[in-house]
Amino acid sequence: MFKLFRFLKPYWWQVLILIAATALQVWTTLRLPALMAHIINDGIVPGDTDYIWQVGLQMIGLAVLSAVASLISSYFAARVGTNYARDIRTAIFTKILNFNILDTNDFSTASLLTRTTNDIVQVQNATIMILSMMLRAPLFCIISIIMAIQTAPDMSWIILVGAAAILGSVVLIMSLVIPKFKVFQTLVDKITLITRENLTGLRVVRAFNNEELEKKKFVKTNDKLTKLLIYIDKILELQNPLINIIFNGTTLLCSWIGISLLSKDFAYLGNMTAFAQYVTHVMMSFLMMSMLFVMLPRANVSAHRINEVLSKTSRILWPDKTTGMPEKTPSVEFRNVDFSYPAAEEKVLDNISFKAVAGQTTAFIGSTGSGKSTLINLVPRFYEATSGEILINGIPIRNYEKKDLMSRIGFVPQRGMLFAGTVRSNIKFGAPEASDEAMRKAARIAQAESFIEKMPDKYNSHIAQGGTNVSGGQKQRLSIARAICKEPDIYVFDDAFSALDMKTDAKLRAALKEITSNAVVLIVAQRISTIKDADNIIVLDNGKIAGKGNHLELLKKCKVYQEIVRSQLSDKEYKEELKHANKE
Repeated sequence: MFKLFRFLKPYWWQVLILIAATALQVWTTLRLPALMAHIINDGIVPGDTDYIWQVGLQMIGLAVLSAVASLISSYFAARVGTNYARDIRTAIFTKILNFNILDTNDFSTASLLTRTTNDIVQVQNATIMILSMMLRAPLFCIISIIMAIQTAPDMSWIILVGAAAILGSVVLIMSLVIPKFKVFQTLVDKITLITRENLTGLRVVRAFNNEELEKKKFVKTNDKLTKLLIYIDKILELQNPLINIIFNGTTLLCSWIGISLLSKDFAYLGNMTAFAQYVTHVMMSFLMMSMLFVMLPRANVSAHRINEVLSKTSRILWPDKTTGMPEKTPSVEFRNVDFSYPAAEEKVLDNISFKAVAGQTTAFIGSTGSGKSTLINLVPRFYEATSGEILINGIPIRNYEKKDLMSRIGFVPQRGMLFAGTVRSNIKFGAPEASDEAMRKAARIAQAESFIEKMPDKYNSHIAQGGTNVSGGQKQRLSIARAICKEPDIYVFDDAFSALDMKTDAKLRAALKEITSNAVVLIVAQRISTIKDADNIIVLDNGKIAGKGNHLELLKKCKVYQEIVRSQLSDKEYKEELKHANKE
């Protein structure tokens, strides 16, 4: 947890005020028992009323000063702790945003959510507790012991007995619960995972009538979490009765010993009263520290999980600035590129080489698992090629600063993703400074204008999180409009036309061709109709290039392509296509 204290650096002056206020509170509070002893010994016993009023007014002033100091320290503890948690939350969110896909896979999505929320709350609460008590409790304890010994040395052994008893009970309780805190966080992760899976996959669960199965999975994990929490709470609840027994026993012991000493010397009354108050402060200090010891192990587990994310070294490192001079004419070139996933024995891509140039459409097709989406994900550097080289506009992709590279690419994923907001904010997501005219043009090219104009508020119409209030085809067209509005050098469509009907698909590609004369267009598709008119088609089979060329050329010479075409056309249509190809 101490590794996270670097986030306290901007608030050092507030921490200093907190320390000063805490020290003032301790000093004023611990002056009160001594003054009370003076009132009893030098005021009440001899009957000196003036002395009682004089010291009494001092006590009232110190009590007010102590209360003000307590308010100041509590305020700054809460303020620093809250800002500290905010900064950690921002840091972990920023770190996650900079993860590549493989980095994110090292942690489950559910675990990242828990680390960003629940774990940070645990650390925040512990930090506020540390700032409030870490200085206050030891100061109260140490100074109270010193003053108690000075006040009544004959009774000082009582403090040692009480302190030893409290420490023993705290150690016992901690040894039982600390191992359970890590298990607790793991179960919280699992609960989050099951909940997230069922919320996002609710339609599938219902379609397969598996509500009971999912309910059983949730109940099983929830029961484990509940039993663990009951166990932890049972052990922690032992703390209060144990502390009460020790506290009351110490008080009785003080009274018993004090009264026996008082019978020998009545002037000992003030000292005994002060000693009893100092013992109370010592016991309360140990109680505060025991509460801290309960929170710290749990927060330490959470802090370790947060540090795992913050200290994660990304597999893909970006330079601070682009080195080299990119060519003005956009291009994408793969030179002998291989790719395999970590710990995987087989290559997903093997010796891939091609060049896509501006003004041409390069399409990729192949059977499921042939490596099409993986290949296309190498262009925006979501993955890093295992070997070989990828060049964007003539310079290696590794030479690009991240923002510079992403500004050149308009990426449309296989699954259209929309964000909570409006139609306008989603289309302008990649180009916030774009004009409304550019936005409307992008929507028109993406064949989205027709349904947007029918929406209640048109471009200001609300889009729910994930685009759940629009259809799959509408979601895909808005995703395409978002890429077009950006006006990039390179358009990347990862099976982005799959939810469109043939007519809309054809219209969109025709409109797209009019604005991409100076841009590279890369398309991954399953349908032959989508890529049939592409300038260059690359056929992938088991991660290797099985053929290159246009539609007619591949029909002549590429068996894999022939099989794909035959699977999508009737025998009559296939024969006509083949006949046409042979004539060319």
